[in-house]
Amino acid sequence: MSTAWILAGATATGKTAVAQALAEQLGCAILSADAMLVYRGMDIGTAKPSVAERGSVSYYGIDLTTPADPFSTGLWLADAARARTAHGGKGSDQTTQLIVAGGTGLYIKALTDGLDGEAADPDSRARWQALFEREGLDALRAALAERSPDALSALADPSNPRRLIRALEHLDARGALPEQWKSRPDSVPFVVLRLPREQLHARIARRVDAMFRRGLVDEVRALRQTYPVWSPTASQAIGYAEVCALLDGALTAREAAERTVIRTRQLAKRQETWFRHQTHAVWLEIDDHDAPETVAGRVLETWRRYGPTTVLSP
Repeated sequence: MSTAWILAGATATGKTAVAQALAEQLGCAILSADAMLVYRGMDIGTAKPSVAERGSVSYYGIDLTTPADPFSTGLWLADAARARTAHGGKGSDQTTQLIVAGGTGLYIKALTDGLDGEAADPDSRARWQALFEREGLDALRAALAERSPDALSALADPSNPRRLIRALEHLDARGALPEQWKSRPDSVPFVVLRLPREQLHARIARRVDAMFRRGLVDEVRALRQTYPVWSPTASQAIGYAEVCALLDGALTAREAAERTVIRTRQLAKRQETWFRHQTHAVWLEIDDHDAPETVAGRVLETWRRYGPTTVLSP
């Protein structure tokens, strides 16, 4: 196992600037956990830090594919493995040299808990699902204990029926559980930034206005010339879908900006809801007037209080 400092939060909470300040102070690299920063050329609308803003800090998890190509969490994990190999520490703030910063909960969860892997035989899944519906959670636990006496204690969440069914599927197909499912001494939390709702909405509105003024429309126009067909995920990216509609004559400039604000607010709400349900999240209340360096100091204090988070080894 390796370790990393993790900084999460909803969009527009200032994670990028805070992570940059921390990376400069600690001499760390940054692994972006933002599903939209993986696309080359999609810079303004994703608030991607520019080369000048990155300075001497090494970044991973950005510019990994084009808007035309499909992308997956597995591909992001492959780049995360490069970052962990180069910068992952072994358990203290002296050796941990990687900051993971972003708002894509799936990426962070995959980094700390792993992916479920390939689906097993559908017939196997149906059989264990039927057992659960017929006899309940205890029946799944009993079946797992019978098949593999050590499996139940190895699971990180033995009360999750979906996880129990997946474990039984894996035992049917492979005879053993994936290594990343085994419990680890990793109750260390990660920091989640939170702005008051009114301040967050105001910051989102300012950010969207700045994106349009900085040339988001021109960026999208150039990208469409280079990549006439986009992947489903890229084509629905917030701001980009609206500008595409603007360029196609389906929206006015004002409507495109307004819809971008609305969708960004909705994203922020979903992100906060997701992080609220994570047991390892430590919330840090911040204010719109706090400088990134001020927030960075509070984040660092919290990190050092709890220690770095264990992430899966490459």
